[in-house]
Amino acid sequence: MRAFTYERATSPAQAVSAAARTPGARFIAGGTNLLDLMKLEIETPGHLIDVNGLGFDKVESTQNGGLRIGALVRNTDLAANERVRRDYGVLSRALLAGASAQLRNKATTAGNLLQRTRCPYFYDTNQPCNKRQPDSGCSAIGGFSRQHAVIGASEACIATQPSDMAVAMRVLDAGVETVRTDGSRRTIPIADFHRLPGATPQVETALEPGELITAVTLPAPVGGKHVYHKVRDRASYAFALVSVAAIVQRDGSGRVALGGVAHRPWRVEAAERELPRGAAATTAVLLAGARPTEQNAFKVTLVERTLDAVLADAKEARS
Repeated sequence: MRAFTYERATSPAQAVSAAARTPGARFIAGGTNLLDLMKLEIETPGHLIDVNGLGFDKVESTQNGGLRIGALVRNTDLAANERVRRDYGVLSRALLAGASAQLRNKATTAGNLLQRTRCPYFYDTNQPCNKRQPDSGCSAIGGFSRQHAVIGASEACIATQPSDMAVAMRVLDAGVETVRTDGSRRTIPIADFHRLPGATPQVETALEPGELITAVTLPAPVGGKHVYHKVRDRASYAFALVSVAAIVQRDGSGRVALGGVAHRPWRVEAAERELPRGAAATTAVLLAGARPTEQNAFKVTLVERTLDAVLADAKEARS
């Protein structure tokens, strides 16, 4: 790990001001991903800005009947929150499917959204990786690609976004509240927050340099059966081969988003019109244009089977 300087921010204004005056600075809260990346010298920030003292650790109701989740709310606390469990069950289930209890105790809402890919070539500094070093090449293309994207990838990158929570946030139509370095604030729809790789896979989100996440907002709850199914190589502490977040209504309509298949949580609203017709019809639209490798082509079938299990679970709950 390389040497770095450190400061504790006491206000959002101080935090973004410090980020603006120090190129390459990074915010740190739980540090469950960033510290690992620093130890491997994948990320080498010269300055860390500790934002744990900013008070963004509350879950509050909003005037429109939704929920505002502070950026520093720990994953364990969010999963156990009474309103989340009652009204946003898909989010609670997704959080509990991620990582270990110890990590959930430290990991934050904002940090979970910002965690970087678990592509083994990204973590191996001896291998070319466009995400780690732009224009160096993608070792996963032509390499071991079982865990990688089947849709939305590019000639520069076939990595997947690893967050379980982000998939649930996508199906819930969350918004990401931020403050920029000039002090202005904005809300980024979750649909626009994570980027596809294109020619610049190192640019993973819509955040500007130095922009700080302050909260994530959820609209008023959507009724129906909330389900999160995660398929992985082992029963715990493993990232998804495929995950399905769904909210299914009594008439079979609903919403669905996928994890483990793309560079961002994957949702195609047009596919949701096919839900009453079943998993096969829905998957055909969800993964239209998929370009799997020989090693991960099984994911297309796995999406259909996992979605079929989700719909069966929802149907059983309705009967």
